Amino acid sequence: MAPLRAEPREDAEQVTQALAGEPLRVEEQRDGWAQVRTLYDYRGWVSVEALERAEGALPGPWTDDPVEAARSLLASPYVWGGMTRAGIDCSGLVHMAWRATGVLVPRDAWQQEAAASPVPPGEERRGDLVFYGNAERADHVSIWLGEGRILHATARDGLGVVEEPEPEALRARRRGVGRLSAPRAPD
Repeated sequence: MAPLRAEPREDAEQVTQALAGEPLRVEEQRDGWAQVRTLYDYRGWVSVEALERAEGALPGPWTDDPVEAARSLLASPYVWGGMTRAGIDCSGLVHMAWRATGVLVPRDAWQQEAAASPVPPGEERRGDLVFYGNAERADHVSIWLGEGRILHATARDGLGVVEEPEPEALRARRRGVGRLSAPRAPD
């Protein structure tokens, strides 16, 4: 795993992570850093030393249920920009849960909201996404489990990835519910 940073320096914000063997397209190089683009169209800077010089490939699907894939990450710590059991954020959890099914979805909550089809109130199904934020855009996402319960990665009280009743503080910021039906990841 290599951190992708917002700027070409070690102390810059981690925006996501590139996993071992993940295909990356190098767009620019400078001062020991490479600006790369992921298959899911996400940009960041990575140390040139961290790049592998080989044909990359995403791992094949290992489940057909994104909820179960997300549950496999329960108790993982919350890390901004993280995408692994060692640390993961809310949109990274959604991204990796669908990636485990062979479906490549956007990386950030606001991008996931844009990619999802809106679900009318009362028609939510297990596995739908619940988006939270302000009037401008989503800044948090959870997976709907039904009966008022969600699965998400949260920094609140050091919880990390949890299943819980939807907290009232989140419910007050709810923007809507969406359903993903993204195309399969390229082979």
